[in-house]
Amino acid sequence: MTGRRLRYFFEAGVVGTALWPDDVESPYGYPAELDLLPISAALAAELDRLSSWFQSSLDWDDPGGPSPWSRDEGVRFEAAARAALAALRGELGPEWTVVDRLRPPR
Repeated sequence: MTGRRLRYFFEAGVVGTALWPDDVESPYGYPAELDLLPISAALAAELDRLSSWFQSSLDWDDPGGPSPWSRDEGVRFEAAARAALAALRGELGPEWTVVDRLRPPR
């Protein structure tokens, strides 16, 4: 099938995925449930780990304030998130479009 499209970003309060279909009625859920996608268990585990890690980038007592992460941790997270995006695109193949919507922590 062609025309499969996901947006890739991490969201405050959302653990377990970083994938968002364009259509809220997607057969993969909204946000996408990783176990419904044709990706390896290892990649699904990495995306779950990253979404959990992202939650620590927020000061939950002041969500609009600066991130409690050091610059180095932000750089490490972004490198890991970009590596996961590359792996995701590789596993899904050319029938899928995965749009990069990563935002650095504040």
